[in-house]
Amino acid sequence: MKRIIALIIVLIPGILAAVGIKLMRDMLFGILQAPFPNLLFQFLTGLIFFVGGLGFVAGFIFHRDRKRSKVQKRFKK
Repeated sequence: MKRIIALIIVLIPGILAAVGIKLMRDMLFGILQAPFPNLLFQFLTGLIFFVGGLGFVAGFIFHRDRKRSKVQKRFKK
């Protein structure tokens, strides 16, 4: 049960990062999505989604590896 919850916790920010990539890609091709008034706002929202999702997943993996002592000496507490 714990593994399923951990998977869901990692999956949601991963999906947000994928949506962020899609929004940024659509801006480059000039495709405006429905809730955004202009392309710049769409790109910035996509960038925030991408950086936030990627940062959360990376932090989750780093925290897990730190608990299992699988990181370099400089990252250990």
